[in-house]
This record gives sequence, C-alpha cells and structure tokens, in this order.
Amino acid sequence: MDKKEKIVHAAIDVFREKGVEKTKVSDIVQIAGIAQGTFYLYFPSKLSVMPNIAEVMVGKMMEDINHHVQEGSPFQVQLEQIIDVVYNLTKEYPDVFALIYAGLTQTEHLKEWEAIYAPFYKWMSEFLSLAKDSEIIRDSLHTERTAKMIIGLIESTAEQVYLYDNKQEKETIRLQKQELVSFISYALGVKR
Repeated sequence: MDKKEKIVHAAIDVFREKGVEKTKVSDIVQIAGIAQGTFYLYFPSKLSVMPNIAEVMVGKMMEDINHHVQEGSPFQVQLEQIIDVVYNLTKEYPDVFALIYAGLTQTEHLKEWEAIYAPFYKWMSEFLSLAKDSEIIRDSLHTERTAKMIIGLIESTAEQVYLYDNKQEKETIRLQKQELVSFISYALGVKR
C-alpha cells in the first residue's frame, strides 16, 4: 500500500470513529504512520480525501459485484444479486457511506461524483445492454441514463434501511428488496 492509500484508509478509520467534524489531519496521519507534511503532499485538507474514500467504496462495490453476480444466471436473479451487493455493503459500512455524502456535500468535490461512479455506471449500462440485445428488457431503453437511475434507486433504498431506519426487521428488508426487483423489472419491461 502506498502512502496515499494509507492516508485514505486511515481517514476512513478515523472518520468512522470520530466523525468528520471532530477529525483532525493529525489524527489521520497518526493512524497512517506518516508525517503531517506528507499528508499535504496528497491532500490540501481532510475533506479533500472524500473523493478517494468514495473511490475505495465504489471499487469495493465493483469487486463484490464481479464476485457475486453470476454470469449466465437469469436476468432477475442477477438483478437480485446486484441489489444484495449494494444492501450488504451499505449494511457493513453505513457510517462510511454517510460520511462520504456529508463530506462531499461540504466541498467542491461533489462535482467529482459522476467520475467516481463511472465504473459502476459503465458496468450497469453494459449489463442492461446485454439484456436489451438478448430481448430480455424493452427495446426502447436508453441504457446509460437508465443505469444511473437504477443505481440511484438501489442505493437510496439501501440507505433508507441502513442509514435512516436501521431498526427494520429482516423480513421487512427482504420484502423491500423483493418490491425493488419487481419495480425495476416492471420499469425495464422485463419479458417473461
């Protein structure tokens, strides 16, 4: 792991423990095991680390999708697997997702969101294009725009469960995921 990666991972740990407001650069460099001046070679402030944290989480999401979404499975099964990945990561890292949103909205780095999410958007667009070419979903679908909407919808429902209302029972979560699959399938015009 290079110094920049050490800083990013240390920032994740410190932000999770102390929160964005209470974290100081000195806290981050102590965990990273580097000099404070080294931090400033990579980042002008603690909040400027946020896009890199978001990149780490998107990378984790892509890694999990590539590992858990089974190529060759029926479209709806793959859709369920995608939803499971996003829900599981949101459940595992609710504080990291909350701090990414909070941190990015406090800075000019919010403009970088689309670039950070580009790999996930590209993957989802290709997933939809393959289904469209196989005549599994409706022919009139614009895959790039729809990919962004689907990702936003899945993440939003996962956040509702794990960031805003983490007291929901397993059965309620299962039913919400089932409804999400039905909703997306209907919107895509999945052919039975």
